[in-house]
Amino acid sequence: MKKSVRVFHWLPRIICILSILFVSLFAADAFAPGLTIWQQLIAFIIHLIPSFILLIFLIIAWKWEYIGGLIFIIIGLGLSPFVFMHNYKMNQSIGMSLGIIMAITIPFAIVGVLFIVSHFQKKKNNLKTPNDG
Repeated sequence: MKKSVRVFHWLPRIICILSILFVSLFAADAFAPGLTIWQQLIAFIIHLIPSFILLIFLIIAWKWEYIGGLIFIIIGLGLSPFVFMHNYKMNQSIGMSLGIIMAITIPFAIVGVLFIVSHFQKKKNNLKTPNDG
């Protein structure tokens, strides 16, 4: 496998895993004083649902790069207005809201583009992936 193909194979996967871990950090706010350990664990698992969904999408993208790339682009660009408006209502700052978009949703759009680039590079170089048969 050519080096550029190898880079584009692994880059979206690594960025996606790191982005999912970053989103998972927000689940830590489920641990609050005054709640039992079971209430905290249940709240923690509920807060991790977006990470579990993103992990399922990563598994899809790992197997079918083009479809997974489209899913991540839709997630990244589709959720951006909602995340922006939610944060703008909370902090009344366009700059801070754009920063939050850049940290949370845009990495998934980038991952989507990288998965699609990887798909077409492999197709161009006639490389078989493990799922091709």
